[in-house]
Amino acid sequence: MRKAFYTLALGVLAASSAPAQTLIHRDAEIESMVKEISPDSLRSYIVSLVSFGTRSTLSTTTDKKRGIGAAREWVVKRFTEFGRASNGRLTAFVDTTTLPADGRRVDAATSLGNAMAILKGTDPNDDRVYIISGHLDSRVTDVMNRTADAPGANDDGSGVAAVMECARIMSRHSFPATIIFVAVSGEEQSLLGSTFLANSAKSKGWNIDALLNNDIMGSNNSSETNLIDNTRLRVFSEAFTVTDTGRIAQNIRNLGLENDGRPRQLARYVKEVGERYVDNLEVVLIYRNDRFLRGGDHTPFVAKGYTAVRLTEMNENYNHQHQDLRTEKGVVYGDLPEFMDFEYLRKNTGVNLATLANLAKAPSVPQEVKVETRNLTNSTTLTWKAPKSGTAVGYYILMRETSWPVWQKKIFTTSTSATLPYSKDNYFFAVQSVGSTANESLPVVPGVGR
Repeated sequence: MRKAFYTLALGVLAASSAPAQTLIHRDAEIESMVKEISPDSLRSYIVSLVSFGTRSTLSTTTDKKRGIGAAREWVVKRFTEFGRASNGRLTAFVDTTTLPADGRRVDAATSLGNAMAILKGTDPNDDRVYIISGHLDSRVTDVMNRTADAPGANDDGSGVAAVMECARIMSRHSFPATIIFVAVSGEEQSLLGSTFLANSAKSKGWNIDALLNNDIMGSNNSSETNLIDNTRLRVFSEAFTVTDTGRIAQNIRNLGLENDGRPRQLARYVKEVGERYVDNLEVVLIYRNDRFLRGGDHTPFVAKGYTAVRLTEMNENYNHQHQDLRTEKGVVYGDLPEFMDFEYLRKNTGVNLATLANLAKAPSVPQEVKVETRNLTNSTTLTWKAPKSGTAVGYYILMRETSWPVWQKKIFTTSTSATLPYSKDNYFFAVQSVGSTANESLPVVPGVGR
């Protein structure tokens, strides 16, 4: 669905309290990239992934045609092919480590490999990193079964296909920031591949501005309720990270920001940008880190203090998830391509691509965003400084009522301060940097200025 939003220039604010409703600008380059996403390409990736028989993390890594080893090498081969259009900026490899037996879901020393492609940013002064992930491994009913066929078409061939299609299209474009495309392994064995990557990123000091994890996003119908819907996509986000303790946690309580941690800001951003570029799709915000008592590959990044969310289809079908291949009482069980909706997967991939491209083209976030608190007033004064990287031609001030889940207004200004006739008692505010092609950074909620 095309996204409408209340926007106005700051100069208009003083003259009128009833701004006109306008359509948010679509970047022509991003719009063109989204249109390039092909359901046929997505289907071809998944058919190839299924052809490896099983992609269990515990399966063979030496067979050239079957198992997780062959699958990860094939993904890297395709990444490398895409990289030929990147003028050397996209490089691909398998990032490996050896997992010792853990007495739980790894019963023998195992080679773990994440298939990765890095599209290097063009601005040497911009150290931001954006990651899109899906998990390569698959499973049947018994998570320790490494030999049975485990197609993993939707769980999570769909996420890997989205990652690969984004890499194919985005490798032909340039972005100031760096984008990493990764098919992690070990998700079904307790998020092992993503934990390995999150630990590696932390040790190397990567400035990960956002991570989009895609898991189970290509089926339009649920089991039990028989709901069929390819017009909605869920985005799961944590309120704040486990590193928000001590004074940070106290500040969250004092300012009433329990619903405004960085993962929640990213989720709102995904909704606004995704709906802007992808028609006939509603991005539904789910305010919890993952499905009830379950987890995904974004979780190790959230635990490290990074901004990360999970994208998942609206209605899961458990007949085609974690199932041995079989037919019982006329019901076919198993995660097979014929139970997927590739037009739905195209739209969901478009949300990812639009979000990544808009972030990577935008300047970095404004710095030192503050709300003035020296005097008791019914207006709100905000101040900030220019972003660390990239050039901001202006800024959006975002605002919403405290009970509202998403931003309601965007006010544009070229200044680095603003006084608004709205009380900070009644509204939440944030500020985004805006680049020359109207791409916005993530929002920054103001701290207290004295």
